[in-house]
Amino acid sequence: MEQFIHGLVVNNDFKSERLLNILREIQAEYRFISKDAIEILAGLLNIERTQIISVVEFYNFFHLQPRGQYDILISDSITDHMLGKQAIMAYLSEQLRVAIGEIREDGLVSLDNTSCTGMCDQGPAGLVNGIALTRLTQRRVDEIVVLVNQQVPVSDWPKSLFTTADNIYKENLLLSSEIAQGDALKTASTRGWQKTLHEIDISGLRGRGGAGFSTAMKWKFCASEAETERYVVCNADEGEPGTFKDRVLLNSFAHQVFEGMTLCAAIINAKQGYLYLRGEYLHLYDALQEVLKVRRKQGLLGKDIIHSGQEFDIEICLGAGAYICGEESALIESLEGKRGIPRNRPPYPVSQGYLNKPTVVNNVETFMAAAKIAVIGGQAFADLGTEKSKGTKLLSISGDCQRPGIYEYPFGTRVKEVLHDCGADQVLGVQVGGPSGTFIGNDEFERQLAFEDLATGGSFIILNTSRNILQLVKNFTHFFAHESCGFCTPCRVGTALLKKQLDKILDGHGSAGDVAALDELCQLVKDYSHCGLGQTAANPVITTLQRYPEIYQQLLKKISYEPGFDLDAALETARQLANRDDEHAHLAQVEE
Repeated sequence: MEQFIHGLVVNNDFKSERLLNILREIQAEYRFISKDAIEILAGLLNIERTQIISVVEFYNFFHLQPRGQYDILISDSITDHMLGKQAIMAYLSEQLRVAIGEIREDGLVSLDNTSCTGMCDQGPAGLVNGIALTRLTQRRVDEIVVLVNQQVPVSDWPKSLFTTADNIYKENLLLSSEIAQGDALKTASTRGWQKTLHEIDISGLRGRGGAGFSTAMKWKFCASEAETERYVVCNADEGEPGTFKDRVLLNSFAHQVFEGMTLCAAIINAKQGYLYLRGEYLHLYDALQEVLKVRRKQGLLGKDIIHSGQEFDIEICLGAGAYICGEESALIESLEGKRGIPRNRPPYPVSQGYLNKPTVVNNVETFMAAAKIAVIGGQAFADLGTEKSKGTKLLSISGDCQRPGIYEYPFGTRVKEVLHDCGADQVLGVQVGGPSGTFIGNDEFERQLAFEDLATGGSFIILNTSRNILQLVKNFTHFFAHESCGFCTPCRVGTALLKKQLDKILDGHGSAGDVAALDELCQLVKDYSHCGLGQTAANPVITTLQRYPEIYQQLLKKISYEPGFDLDAALETARQLANRDDEHAHLAQVEE
């Protein structure tokens, strides 16, 4: 073990900021990160054991206790539930003879739930040893069970189990044609880097991750910093349930994404870039590394790019299962080998980002769009969309529709057009922007996809009239409680209380006072949380309670209050110890 870990540390240049890379390799090799491994690593990297342990405990894909030789995780996203996930999970557990959340006695296989794996258009989905499994059926489960029991290496499993499709159904400006490799850089170099920044400004391009900050302004701020060591970071940690567009872009348009990063680097004069790839997209890693190799050979990365004197290279860093790392400052912390805890802002990443140096962090789609703008010019991009929302937007459409997949629309497109195109009938409502977004009812389909109306990072989950909307709310509320990083009390405690209070109502134990308490709790979590996760964690409850109060009311008991647990049952152990069962040894709830 010591020799193996020493080799990993050497390959990572003894840099503690590459701790996640090293821990991923140790986890893959030994199926867990042991005390001995932590001791060795702490000595080689000259950091405290407690720091390493805190990182291991923070990320869902790291473990201090052994996992199975085959570690199977099934996505618990609402879209997977809609496709029959629960039945598949139960069948898988039965056939593998292992309980959910447990490791089989022989140590061969472990089975558990995980958050959305980014395969919402081809679920039920999961992971085996980190590699994506799609379209799970009983027949496929039977095949997996045989492979596990025969101890066939995952690398030798049938490729059909791992097949992923792009499912692009509607193309527009970005998807209709990929720019030729190097075109954006050559055009921008000829035009001039600063004039190209002006074109991006003219285009009105705003961040496509959801926040919508001006791309040109962010790049200008970074370039104007006195510190000359600067970085470019591409946020490919799309953990928002229902979102999978970045997976498709990196699978089929990686050259253009990397070109956008290189264009940014030339404009802000950065020499190093990082693609932070969510851990669930491990299946893309090798292919992306090959794309980078090709670009280096073509003179599009490395020294003297396209003979312009620019120097820039890109490194891919894999996440380890933490939704919060989609927040840009938490992502930077993770890149530095730390827990993904969002930073206090200001200062912002453009002035103090990676290693406290000026850093541009943009989304995959944003960098792809920037490369396109460099070729076609800013006005051609700005001609599409609305006054405040220029260009096009990629949607990840899933749920109750005939054609789930990727759709590209000009901003300003109405929801009803999207529903028509993807074959959605008898629609109850749409969750726009994922759990942190907004649920809209079927009387709101004239609304527009735009920053000034329905802003979205790309998630578009459709529910038809056969669905129970509160099951969606429950799934999202449990998701946020699970994914809270624990840094601030309003989010750490608040999301747990939201989960408990909602479950009490859904289980039929709620009263009118509980709905009022739920609403009050939502506002507290929203107003006082440290970062965007907590500030939006109550949105599923808030947006549905506003639109469908009667659905909540139907579940309430006609009493002013009911406790969240059975106090009398809690006294059973005491009664047994006291050998009493008389009426004075019992408590009763009296309805008012």
